[in-house]
Amino acid sequence: MQNDNGDNSGKNKNANNTNDKFTQISSHTNNLSHELDNSQLKTNDTGRAGRRRLSLNRDWTQGSILNNLLTLAWPVVVSNSLNMLGPTIDMIWVGKLGASSMAAVGLSGQIVMVGNALLMGLFTSLRAMVARRIGEGNEEGANHAFQQAFIIGIVFSALMAIIGFFLSRNIIGLFGAEPDVVKEAISYNRIQFVSMVTMCMRMMTEATMQASGDTKTAMWIGVCFRTLHITLCPFLVFGWWIFPNLGVSGAALTGVISQALGGAAGLWILLTGHSRLHISFKGFKIDPDNIWRQVKIGIPSSINQMLRTFLSLLITKIIVPFGTFSLASYVLVQRIDGFLDVGASAVGNAAGALAGQNLGARKPERAEKTGWLAVGLATGTMTIISIAILIWADKVVRIFNTNPGVVTLASTLIRIATVNYIVIAPASVLTSCLNQVGDTMIPLFASLATMWGIQLPLAYFLPKIFNNGVFGVMWAMVIALSVRAIAYLIYFRTGKWKHRLV
Repeated sequence: MQNDNGDNSGKNKNANNTNDKFTQISSHTNNLSHELDNSQLKTNDTGRAGRRRLSLNRDWTQGSILNNLLTLAWPVVVSNSLNMLGPTIDMIWVGKLGASSMAAVGLSGQIVMVGNALLMGLFTSLRAMVARRIGEGNEEGANHAFQQAFIIGIVFSALMAIIGFFLSRNIIGLFGAEPDVVKEAISYNRIQFVSMVTMCMRMMTEATMQASGDTKTAMWIGVCFRTLHITLCPFLVFGWWIFPNLGVSGAALTGVISQALGGAAGLWILLTGHSRLHISFKGFKIDPDNIWRQVKIGIPSSINQMLRTFLSLLITKIIVPFGTFSLASYVLVQRIDGFLDVGASAVGNAAGALAGQNLGARKPERAEKTGWLAVGLATGTMTIISIAILIWADKVVRIFNTNPGVVTLASTLIRIATVNYIVIAPASVLTSCLNQVGDTMIPLFASLATMWGIQLPLAYFLPKIFNNGVFGVMWAMVIALSVRAIAYLIYFRTGKWKHRLV
C-alpha cells in the first residue's frame, strides 16, 4: 500500500510539474505573442517615419552616382523655379495698377537683386562647409557651421535693412525716373530691404538642407510659401475682402510674410530633427575663425553675383538705343534664358552637394565623376532643347508675345541664343559645383575675364563695326559664355579644386 501510495504521489508530482511547465510555456508564448503584436503595431505606426528617416540618412557617397544626382536635382529644379516666381507674381498683379506702378517694381527689383546676390553668395560657404562635414560624418561640425552662418546672416541682413530703409530715396533717385515712379519705388524698396532678415532665414535653411542631401524638404517649403505668396498678393494689392488696399506696398508686404513663414518653417524643421541635419544651438558660441573662413569663401561668390547683375544693367543700356522692338526681344530671350538656366544650375547644385560630400568622405575620384556626369547630363538635355528651339523658334516666341515685329526679331535672337543654351550647361554646372566645394575664386576670375573683359567690349563694338544692332550684342554673349565654359572645363580637369580646404 505504501508503495502504491508512493507511486501515486510521484505520479501526481510529475503531473503537477508537467502542468506547471505547460502553464509557463503557455504564458511565455502568450507574452511573446503580445510583444510581437505590439512590435508590429509600432512598426506599422512608425513605418512611414522610419522609411523617411532612412531616406534622410542616406549615404550619398555610396551607390549609383547618376541615381544620386537625379534624386537630388529634380527637387532643386522645382525650388529654383519657385524662387523665380516671386518677382514675376508681383509684376503680374502690380501691372494692373498702371505703368508707373509696374515701372516702380521693375526699378526697385533691380536694386533688390544686388542685395539678394550678396546674400546668396555669402551662403555659398555654408553650403560648402555643410556638404564637406556631412561627407566626413561630422554632423557636429556641420551644426557649428550653421550656427556661425546664422550670425553672419543676421548681421548682414540687418545692415542691408538699415541701408535700404534710410537710403532708398537716394539710391532710386540715381536712376532719374519720373516722380510718381520714384515715390512708389521707394515704398516697395524699403519693404523689400527690411524683408532681407526673413529672406536670409529662408535662404540659410534651404542651403543647409540641400547641401546635407535633403532637397525634398526644401522643395516642399518652397511650394507652401510660394502658394501663399500667389494667393495673398492680389488681396493686399487691391484690398480684396477684409484686407487693406496697399497697392505696390502690398506686393512687397506679401513677400515679407511668405518669406518669413518659409524661413520659420525651415528653422523649425532643422531644430526638431525632421531633416537630414539636426540643428541645435546648445553650447553655442561665436567662433571668429569659422566666421572669417565663411566670409572669405563667400565674398568672391557674392561679388560674382553682384557683377552679373550690374553687367545686365549695362547691356540693357547698350540695347536701348536700338529701339523698342530690340529691347523687348532681348528681354524676352533673357527671360527664356533664365528659365532654361534653372535646370542647369539645379544639376550644378546637386553635383556640388555630392562633390562636397565625396571630398569629405575622401573620395575625390567619385567627386570628379559626379561633376563630369552632371556636365554630360545637362549638356545633353540642353542640346535637345536647342534643336527644338531652332525648329520652332517662332512658336516659342509667340508664347510670350504675338507682336509681328517682336516675333521676327526675337526668333532670330533666340536662334543665335541656342549656342548659348548648349555652352551654358557646362558653365552653369561647373560654376555651382566649384562654388559648393569652396573654390569660389575661379568662378569670380572667369566672370571678370569673360563678362567684363570680353562680353561688355564686344557688345559695345560689334554693333558699331558690323551694324547688326542687338544681334551683335547677342553674339558677344555667345562668344563670352563659350570662352567661359571652355575655361571651366580645363580647370575642372586639372583637379586643383579637390584640394580646396573649407
